[in-house]
Amino acid sequence: MKRGQSVRDLARVDRPRERLRRQGPSALSDVELVAVVLGSGSARLGVLELASEIVRRWGTSLPRASLEDLQEIAGLGPAQATRLAACFELGRRLADHSRRPIRRPEDVLPYVGHIVGKKQEHFMCLSLTGAGEVIEARVVTVGILDASLVHPREVFADPIVDRAAAVILAHNHPSGRSDPSSEDLALTRQLSEAGRMLGIPVRDHIIVSRDRLVSLREQGYL
Repeated sequence: MKRGQSVRDLARVDRPRERLRRQGPSALSDVELVAVVLGSGSARLGVLELASEIVRRWGTSLPRASLEDLQEIAGLGPAQATRLAACFELGRRLADHSRRPIRRPEDVLPYVGHIVGKKQEHFMCLSLTGAGEVIEARVVTVGILDASLVHPREVFADPIVDRAAAVILAHNHPSGRSDPSSEDLALTRQLSEAGRMLGIPVRDHIIVSRDRLVSLREQGYL
């Protein structure tokens, strides 16, 4: 890319944002990811040039750069610096969450909070280590939940690959009511039995809504 060239000068198919939409964030380089966060360049540098300068200057230490450090970079505006700082802080917090064992139902919220406001029911499965740390949290199905639609095969396929010691199940109630339905209880019994057979016990099934969290274990259903 030539000096001063902007993202608009690139063929549309090659722009970082479009590539991210088509191929996912893992397909982008560090420079391209920073460029997506920045959104635009400066009067002197195109966005990819500015992103390249930032990555070149900080290298692998970039996530530890403070807001003050970022604001010292020529061409990086205050809004861009704050966006980068916010991204780095969020990454640190999520990394910290991933190392914290799940000890209470409320500890699950960082992993399932994004489904609370969804208009459809989202069913999730969290793979856990023997110490109760989250290996991975995944959405398994989207739609009305019952024992015929959420099959143990789909729920436990990834935890088996993860070598999970246990799982926690979770889903949202778009209605706003968190009380378990008869379908919720039937599904919990089915998956709990499957987990026992596989040696991957279900530690809890959490139901979340906008203002409440319900643990089926605490309610005596597990």
